[in-house]
Amino acid sequence: VQLVESGGGLVQPGGSLRLSCAASGFTFRIYSMRWYRQAPGKERELVAGITSGGGSTNYADSVKGRFIISRDNFANMVYLKMNALKPEDTAVYYCCAIERGYWGQGTQVTVSS
Repeated sequence: VQLVESGGGLVQPGGSLRLSCAASGFTFRIYSMRWYRQAPGKERELVAGITSGGGSTNYADSVKGRFIISRDNFANMVYLKMNALKPEDTAVYYCCAIERGYWGQGTQVTVSS
């Protein structure tokens, strides 16, 4: 089983990034997926979730209206499009298949001028 995140980096406030998570080794299409993040000195928090078929999504209040979660069940991928980024979005971002307890290694997102 692997979940491999990519797409993180350094971006200026107001900028955008798209995170990707490639899944393998399990039946991706039948599980809901989530993105979490953890900032230095803070607990890991849920950012966004998407159901197995992609028909329903949910977001943390802090990112609602700025972030969009999506998935491609043919490609076994889940994405997080992040717009209007703020310095407080700086964190390591993780994708996970929460029902199976599978987590990726994370990708660093830094929002700074």
